[in-house]
Amino acid sequence: MLAFKYIAYYYLKYFFIILIALVGFLVGFDYMQFGADLSDSANLTLIYLVYKSFYAIDMLLPLSLVFAMISTKIFLIRSNALVSLFSLGYTRIDVLRPFLVVSTSIIIIFILLHSIASFSRAYEFSDNIKKHSQYLSPTRDLFFIYKDKYVYFSKMLPLQEKAEGIRVFTINKHSLIEVLVASSAEYRNGFWIIKDANVITKPKSIDFDSTGIQVTEMNDLKVLKGFRPKILDQVYEGKVNFTIMDAIDAIILLDEQNIDTSNIRAALYKIFIYPFFVPFLVVIIFFFVPISARSINISMFSLGAIISTLMVWGILFMLIELSNNKTIPSEIGVITPIIILFLIAVRQWKKYSSST
Repeated sequence: MLAFKYIAYYYLKYFFIILIALVGFLVGFDYMQFGADLSDSANLTLIYLVYKSFYAIDMLLPLSLVFAMISTKIFLIRSNALVSLFSLGYTRIDVLRPFLVVSTSIIIIFILLHSIASFSRAYEFSDNIKKHSQYLSPTRDLFFIYKDKYVYFSKMLPLQEKAEGIRVFTINKHSLIEVLVASSAEYRNGFWIIKDANVITKPKSIDFDSTGIQVTEMNDLKVLKGFRPKILDQVYEGKVNFTIMDAIDAIILLDEQNIDTSNIRAALYKIFIYPFFVPFLVVIIFFFVPISARSINISMFSLGAIISTLMVWGILFMLIELSNNKTIPSEIGVITPIIILFLIAVRQWKKYSSST
């Protein structure tokens, strides 16, 4: 237990140092590059830096956990603490256990943070502040299909849960039946509520004896059940930074309409599955680290371990982006590489646990 606390303490120490350094570098470099484009408002600038920090944490936290393991193991070797632990009867598995427990615990907290919109959509918010001086910008010219209806919003305000310039086209057997026209709508209690609307109905038969087009004024209409503004904004604008609940709600809603949800599933896989490459990679690298500095050049090994980690992280990041763009199936781009790392980690664990 004492060895567990000792290793966990230094692992957490190096983790926070590396994470703060990487986040500080990314945010500082970004501010130097785009600081002149930001609003003169100090409040908006501060909010921009906060969201940019959240985005940096989202991207760099898994990487920091692996780097921290390498740094901690090198510290244990250079201070001869690792040799001392082995001489006291601790096995490699005993030394590895604190790294696995701490990294897995942090990964679980990291996943739960994606239920908060400010964290999961931090890149989108910071980009909106840079371009529009507000963290949620209006979505314009939104056109989508809902069941047998084609819907057009000229402008949607996600924060206020309102839309302007509404057109709802009802189609039956590839023929236009009616058009609903309204100046505005509000999302309340699971529906888009239109207070005043004109419904233009086409006659069933187009000839000289038909009644012609009818225009009916209607009030308090409820349309688009369950289509929350956030879902509309993200799904139909092709955004991939979902919160956990938004992604689940979007999949349930779109599956009912037989609409492709591959990019939303990729977003969920990125949240729940991708971060677990950290404990698997920790296991793989851990057993390659020498026990003593006499058996290998520590500096060269550290360089090799860092480069290998960056390569794995870069490949995973590339595959996730390909999955988000529907270039490859999300199951292949996200799940398959993690399974491969898991199998390699299990092989390493069995090999060295049987030898100790």
